[in-house]
Amino acid sequence: MDQLVTAWINAGAGSHPWLDPVLVALTGAGVPVMVALVALQWFSGPDRRHIRHVVVTAGLAFLSGLALNQIILLEVHRIRPYGAGITHLIVPPSADWSFPSDHATAAFAVVFAFALQGLRVRTAGFLVLAVLICLSRVYIGTHYVSDILGGMATALIATVIVRRTYVKDSRLDRFVTGIL
Repeated sequence: MDQLVTAWINAGAGSHPWLDPVLVALTGAGVPVMVALVALQWFSGPDRRHIRHVVVTAGLAFLSGLALNQIILLEVHRIRPYGAGITHLIVPPSADWSFPSDHATAAFAVVFAFALQGLRVRTAGFLVLAVLICLSRVYIGTHYVSDILGGMATALIATVIVRRTYVKDSRLDRFVTGIL
């Protein structure tokens, strides 16, 4: 099923002169744009301390999720779908293993951090961007759908751990959120 859905999403890759460049750009710039959008939240007007706490939480979840992925990659050596003949690759090949997706982990760490803090409108915006980033990773031929789901899972685990360990209004939180 994973291979079928992955191949279905990737089926048009390389044959759409307008869609291919958009999704290639999204796969390359999506996470940096998301990071920039999160960073801009630091200067948000209303409920500044809370928003800043969420920004720090999102950053910590992002980094923790990527660290967790590196541990997983030591044990799970899944070949990328283009290497297995499942997808047609339209970007240069990646040097690392396929599972889990770092892009999905990074994007969904932000989504989960904002969601767990009850910021629904911001969560919805980040969710749309995260889903587009993840779809672009499958479309360009770099990931299986299950790689994306694995990245989402590591993002959720990392976000929950950060939520439980980085306490709002703690001495550290007051210091960090008081910067600038």
